[in-house]
Amino acid sequence: MTTSQTAKILIVDDDPGHLASVRMIVRSWGYAVETAEEGDVAVDMVKSEPVDLVLTDVRMANMSGIEALKEIKAYNPAIPVIIMTAYSSVGSAVEALKAGAYDYLIKPLDFEVLKLTIERASEHVGLKAENRALKAHLREDYDMANIIGRSPSMLKLLEMMSMIAPSEATVLITGESGTGKELIARSLHFNSLRRDNPLVVVNCAAITETLLESALFGHEKGAFTGADKRREGRFKLADRGTIFMDEIGEMPPAMQAKLLRVLQEKEIQRVGGEETIQVDVRIIAATNRDLESDVAQGRFREDLFYRLNVMPLQAPPLRERQEDIPLLAQHFMKKFAEKNRKTVKGFVPLAMDMLLNYEWPGNVRELENAIERAVILLTGEHITEQQLPLNIAEKYPDLTTQPAPDVKVTDGSRSLEEIEREAILETLNASGGNKAEAARRLGITRKTLHNKLKNYQLEA
Repeated sequence: MTTSQTAKILIVDDDPGHLASVRMIVRSWGYAVETAEEGDVAVDMVKSEPVDLVLTDVRMANMSGIEALKEIKAYNPAIPVIIMTAYSSVGSAVEALKAGAYDYLIKPLDFEVLKLTIERASEHVGLKAENRALKAHLREDYDMANIIGRSPSMLKLLEMMSMIAPSEATVLITGESGTGKELIARSLHFNSLRRDNPLVVVNCAAITETLLESALFGHEKGAFTGADKRREGRFKLADRGTIFMDEIGEMPPAMQAKLLRVLQEKEIQRVGGEETIQVDVRIIAATNRDLESDVAQGRFREDLFYRLNVMPLQAPPLRERQEDIPLLAQHFMKKFAEKNRKTVKGFVPLAMDMLLNYEWPGNVRELENAIERAVILLTGEHITEQQLPLNIAEKYPDLTTQPAPDVKVTDGSRSLEEIEREAILETLNASGGNKAEAARRLGITRKTLHNKLKNYQLEA
């Protein structure tokens, strides 16, 4: 909705005197005002020109305010409609609220109340527009086409995700810490039919056992010490949407039984309450534990495991998708260069070689942290081994940490492969074609240089 200075308000009333007075007052607040004396005329105006808010009387001859409200909402549900009614027509006001009216005001109007109601409606619609824009942005961020990875294991995962996302199936995501399980869960939600409804995230390991039940299912006032009012739990907040339960393997046995009931019955019960509440929630769970082993050892309920494991997804560790490392490294480099307002053109060959040879026990999260550190420490335009964490170099003593060669690259639009190819050619020329010396200057092994020459078709 536009700002209060330019928002257009349509006032509808078959009493010319009342219509004129309300129009004068509303215009004095800085709004653009249009008027209509009949409901059917108002509906035609809404359909023919932009209107930000409608203020309408209930009783009119040709078409009542309630009928006009219904037609306006059918045409554009985003337009807030405020109903004006006399004390004798409060029943009509209740009917209007059920039909989608934003609010109703009693005649004779209290103009201060009218002003506040219009401002609230303006803010409400503005927030709705912002929320829609945010959701559209989130859907773009979590579009599967934007998930980085072209290795066979990632392509297989993305194919499975594209089939699972539109379904209502419960999903269990397994994988080591840092492999992107939450990213997978968010992508599943924002590519599902529930995308316009909430995604609620719960870390089962971060909430103490005594508070977990209240956090998930809510509690009644007085249910325990400190429960000064009723509070809704995560399942209720996620109604018609998705709940992502991270670290599900850390859930205590008593809570496992209660979660199983939610999966079976689709209902919850607040702590300290007797009422059962129906919830429509899709569950996506994740764990870095071997739940099958935990089931065998009695640490995790077998029936709950099978309820969760309807559609299993495995997030591959980074060491098994090495070809994705350059893509991820470039992505993080651009992200943190922009965040830190730096110009970074790429990686020198030695730095990239170190990234490719490191095992990444912390997976993608560790890589992201390493690149952020490198960008922050960078003083030039290319990331070298000097900016990488020491543990990456220490894992490979054959990779020297001598200063990298001066790579004369000025075109930031070129790919990493082009930059690396030019660096290798320049170093070979400077070494008189001596590959052993070129490898030493580049800070890589002779075998690595041979493989790169072969990849770039620089050696037969």
